[in-house]
Amino acid sequence: MIDFWLAAGLLLLVALSFLLIPVLRGRRAQLEEDRTALNVALYQERVAELQTQQEEGVLNAAQMDTGRAEAARELLADTEGVAAPRVSRLGKPLPLLAAILVPVLGLGLYLHFGASDKVELTREFAQAPQSMEEMTLRLERAVAAQPDSAEGLYFLGRTYMAQDRPGDAAKMFERTVALAGRQPELLGQWAQAQYFADGKKWSDKVQGLTDEALKADPKEVTSLGLLGIAAFEGERYQEAIDYWNRLLAQLPPEDKSRAALQGGIARASEKLEAGGGKVAQAPVVKAALLKVTVDLAPELKAKVLPGDSVFIFARATSGPPAPLAAKRLTVADLPASVELGDADAMMPQLKLSNFPEVQLVARVSRAGQPTAGEWIGRSQPLASSTAAPQQLTIDSPDK
Repeated sequence: MIDFWLAAGLLLLVALSFLLIPVLRGRRAQLEEDRTALNVALYQERVAELQTQQEEGVLNAAQMDTGRAEAARELLADTEGVAAPRVSRLGKPLPLLAAILVPVLGLGLYLHFGASDKVELTREFAQAPQSMEEMTLRLERAVAAQPDSAEGLYFLGRTYMAQDRPGDAAKMFERTVALAGRQPELLGQWAQAQYFADGKKWSDKVQGLTDEALKADPKEVTSLGLLGIAAFEGERYQEAIDYWNRLLAQLPPEDKSRAALQGGIARASEKLEAGGGKVAQAPVVKAALLKVTVDLAPELKAKVLPGDSVFIFARATSGPPAPLAAKRLTVADLPASVELGDADAMMPQLKLSNFPEVQLVARVSRAGQPTAGEWIGRSQPLASSTAAPQQLTIDSPDK
């Protein structure tokens, strides 16, 4: 903040200079007026001396006139170049008063309407925090400075959870949902914080939050994990195993939490068998594999170039707009037969087998952009488990 206040001080000096210059000029004018008055007094004194000498007979009339003319020339020479005094209706006290009030008023307005706290926070966040407590303090100050920032509230809630402060975290997630909307992942975080804030007691509020989250996204990981924990704590071990298996299917192979999750499933299985139960095997989801042959409509073959890119992908009819599986060819490769399956997933969570109904799309893009092109072909919705080969023709302008 030192550099900020230095810059503000320099600007203040510039502003004060506009106010103080007239005062200084006034002083200079006063000095000139004083000098002029002295010269006039000296002239009058000289003339009086000449008159006295004339009365005493020392000077005759001609000498008197010569002496008076000489004194007048000296007075004119001394006062030459002195400007006429300017009359100010405002007076001298007003600029001095303004010079005092300007910095005081400016500082008061800045402290009230300014953003010194946000400037300081920006400088602090540019440096890595030395402890979790320091990070928490920074986030709390950021939320206080920007109470309408959903991102700040969310990260503060996550930090509270890491510090075992679920009650505070639940309040932050509730405010985040109010600002950012009822997104499934936010509802899951809110439900989890509320569950631990209530002493691991399941409530209608937590149930409603998890139900809403999973209805919007059946693969919302926080809600699945929370339901598994609640089921395990309630000794409903088969439910815990089912929820955790669903969660495990969403995690990428390199995720570090997979080991802990598998350990939880193993403990739940042991407790279920120890109570005389039998672990129900999770249904095996068969990997989806769609076979499709892609070609150009005859009327388009003269309008494309051999090097134009062709993107072939499958996307969910009800779900995220991102492609579930994709392949890239060129116009020169057409007609071509390709296979789209779980192995071609763009993201581990977005597999063909996770969505019951999909649509096949093929796009010609001269610029090589998968999201925009010149020509396109679309299939009717079909089951992701379809085994019969599909035919897809690129025949329409891409709008």
